[in-house]
Amino acid sequence: MGRRARPHRAGRPGRAGGRRPDRPVRRRRRAARGHRGLTVPRAAVATPRDLTGRTVVVTGAGRGSIGLATARILADWGAEVVVTTRSAPVPAPLGDAVAWHPLDLADRDSVDAFAAWLLDRYDGRLDTLVNNAGIHLDLRSTWTEPPLVDGHEIHWRTNYLGTVQLTRLLLPALLARADDGGEARVVHVVSKLHRRGSNVALHDGVEPYDSWAAYGTSKLALVHDAAELYRRHGDRGLRACSVHPGSVFTHIADHGLETSPVLGRLRALAAPLERRILLTPEQGAQTTLHCVADPDVRHGYFRDCAPAEPSVDALDVVAAQQLWERTDAWLTETR
Repeated sequence: MGRRARPHRAGRPGRAGGRRPDRPVRRRRRAARGHRGLTVPRAAVATPRDLTGRTVVVTGAGRGSIGLATARILADWGAEVVVTTRSAPVPAPLGDAVAWHPLDLADRDSVDAFAAWLLDRYDGRLDTLVNNAGIHLDLRSTWTEPPLVDGHEIHWRTNYLGTVQLTRLLLPALLARADDGGEARVVHVVSKLHRRGSNVALHDGVEPYDSWAAYGTSKLALVHDAAELYRRHGDRGLRACSVHPGSVFTHIADHGLETSPVLGRLRALAAPLERRILLTPEQGAQTTLHCVADPDVRHGYFRDCAPAEPSVDALDVVAAQQLWERTDAWLTETR
């Protein structure tokens, strides 16, 4: 038997329809919070631009990634896009405007091969490089010693040295494009976790070892690199930015939990909740898209499609210059 309908009650004096006019409307507030009180993520949205005639490289475009979302939107805006993954091709066709090539940032030969292929295929023409690829391992912080690749801590070798090796190889093409067309761009996708890094660790490593601090240090180094790129080449039309994409639901954490199958399974069970709380890859791509396409963007650290303040260490110009010179020495040694 259904419930009995309640009789309509007239509003009390001073109320309109039974509600005080100066009381917040709870229904609206709940709607903003989403289903069952969960906070619905909101992200700034980049203004669409016509990128016809531009060639853009986006690294790290694997399944469910910010890079893949970035590439799809750039192709929709008319850009000719090149995407990379470490081995498997991109998971879904992106159309004739998108090409794919393998790239492993932790392998110097792979970086060399990709740069040579790209410059040959596009006759040295490149407008924008989006360095989105990266790793974040050991999310449980169980490692007491840093795993090494080519004698370097793995986050440092992959996220920083590999990215900078690629950027320097493509820099002549970018500068030529800037000379010819007035501008070219480099966008490093970093993280607010660069605040967990330090300028001391740039030179001496993370002591005692902590994988989160190591990851943060690799991202701090990229903030420095973007700033130094602009200081050295901004007068030629090169624009360089670093970007915090926000807290985004991607598969990067799956790799970070590979050493803990139980936590990996628990994360899979929690995925529906995570998807409601975190930004989508398309939302996480917006600040990158803003820095790729907005005509007023030239340099700096960005989040939510706007300039933001990085960590205090990231503002140290001397540290950035010293890091550039040390990186040059490493690149020379590996040639």
